[in-house]
Amino acid sequence: MLHACNFPIFAAKLILLTKKYMNRIILNETSYFGAGCRSVIAVEAARRGFKKAFFVTDKDLIKFGVAAEITKVLESANIPYELYSDVKANPTIANVQNGVAAFKESGADFIIALGGGSSIDTAKGIGIVVNNPEFADIKSLEGVADTKNKAVPTFALPTTAGTAAEVTINYVIIDEDAKKKMVCVDPNDIPSVAIVDPELMYSMPKGLTAATGMDALTHAIESYITPGAWAMSDMFEIKAIEMIAQNLKAAVDNGKDTVAREAMSQAQYIAGMGFSNVGLGIVHSMAHPLGAFYDTPHGVANALLLPYVMEYNAESPAAPKYKDIAKAMGVNVDGMTCEEGVKAAVEAVKALSISINIPQKLNEIGVKEEDIPALAVAAFNDVCTGGNPRPTSIEDIEKIYRKAF
Repeated sequence: MLHACNFPIFAAKLILLTKKYMNRIILNETSYFGAGCRSVIAVEAARRGFKKAFFVTDKDLIKFGVAAEITKVLESANIPYELYSDVKANPTIANVQNGVAAFKESGADFIIALGGGSSIDTAKGIGIVVNNPEFADIKSLEGVADTKNKAVPTFALPTTAGTAAEVTINYVIIDEDAKKKMVCVDPNDIPSVAIVDPELMYSMPKGLTAATGMDALTHAIESYITPGAWAMSDMFEIKAIEMIAQNLKAAVDNGKDTVAREAMSQAQYIAGMGFSNVGLGIVHSMAHPLGAFYDTPHGVANALLLPYVMEYNAESPAAPKYKDIAKAMGVNVDGMTCEEGVKAAVEAVKALSISINIPQKLNEIGVKEEDIPALAVAAFNDVCTGGNPRPTSIEDIEKIYRKAF
């Protein structure tokens, strides 16, 4: 097992090897998009010969009737299911362990995961451990785990337009004892089927729509400037940035704007197609400890930190790509120098963030100044640090935290 302190080194080596010898894309076997497409659950289950579902979701989605949209499909197709809702907003080792035990008792042969990153990440952990019991110690999954078998076949249905957990090979689990978010990277965990139905996102409140949308923008921007980026991932990320810039505010301002909702549901998936395969950077490295220390929603943490890290990463070989980001955000960049492009990109991101009421300082979301040194150490040791375009240090990260405080 890799020690946490080796994660940035390992990730950097992985990116460099991939860049030197090949480029790799791992995606779902099948994906569906569009209002009402949740109905294909029954079709795909029958086509694959599945008999019983293990339905992973959270209590709020049950309370607000979103989970019922899935159980209706299952019941109308006479597909039995076992409901599992022991899922926290930032899922824990215990959530996964309890889910593994419940799955084994259920007699199910596939998983349905409904929710944001929390439910889908929990389902990924369950599916991996069930089929790779030698990793029953959830901590052994941290980093790049050498699992041998694909996870239990999973149908993933996102209810937020941000995490793209339905199309990624990553998942994040909290180690509560160590106050740490474990980033797990495993091609065997990707859901077999992604079902992106914007109707399941209509009930998202303004704040969640804003935070998850900025999470998607963070994915797109970080993976566009990571050293592992290449032609195909660049194509995905630029398109995702364009769609988010054009539709996020409308989705926040009017949750019933079906055009904006559908565009955001697609944009976050497109961003996921890229970042899952080329990596992220220190926005995510710095956001993960905030979730572990304070249970800060991941999208809020990313959204707040993104402009500060963009300014820091402007002093890197990725600087010329900022002009592309600004253009995708709707800025006229004709005649701009590289430096002007950097400034325009950062200002465009800040303007969008402010327009949808994202907090702009860490002290607004309960971060304690005395925790910053420990946060910086945790961020530096995060697996995403190796994908940052500018080599960094604990001291540099601490300075960014303080600037954002």
